[in-house]
Amino acid sequence: MSHHLKQLFGAAGMIALLAACTPEAETPTEPTAPPAATDPTAAATTGVNLTGEGWESLRIGMTRAEIVEALGEDANPNAVGGPDPESCDQFRPERAPESMILMVEDGRLTRISLGDPSEIMTDKGLRVGDTAERVKAAYGDQAIVTPHKYQDAPAEYITVWSRGGGEGYVEDENARGIVYEVGRDGTVMAIHAGGPSIQYVEGCL
Repeated sequence: MSHHLKQLFGAAGMIALLAACTPEAETPTEPTAPPAATDPTAAATTGVNLTGEGWESLRIGMTRAEIVEALGEDANPNAVGGPDPESCDQFRPERAPESMILMVEDGRLTRISLGDPSEIMTDKGLRVGDTAERVKAAYGDQAIVTPHKYQDAPAEYITVWSRGGGEGYVEDENARGIVYEVGRDGTVMAIHAGGPSIQYVEGCL
């Protein structure tokens, strides 16, 4: 058992002991447990992590009207999200996290992107700021690594398809996956989840 796990179980045991000895009136003090963010295994079971299928109430393939119903209108309606917004637009709904940008193509949600800062994790417990090594270790042979379009190595893209996909450019609209965009410092600077549009390297392009 690693030192980290010993600490985690030690803290959990102390909380259980305190809960057993503390009157019910004082139970609100229980949230002293280690945050789930430090434990990828716990994070993967919360059900609110970003996957190739979506995040919380956002599902890849839903209509723009459904997005608005779930998270509100465009928080910055005067911004242009693409060269041809009718066919491809990017925006952040009013109630979406600050770092989240949604891509809508032909009226349907095709991509969810996270920038820095963001505390949202993928289903592997990974988030913006994690190292490329950690991402590769989490996915093993599933990870497809390609050079970054605009930055020198170690900048790169780490792509993982959960449905469909494969080597080369994927066009199947039913494919789902996640791209971890790694910067020059070797850490994840953005995460893109959804369909084939996760392969776009410059917004809607």
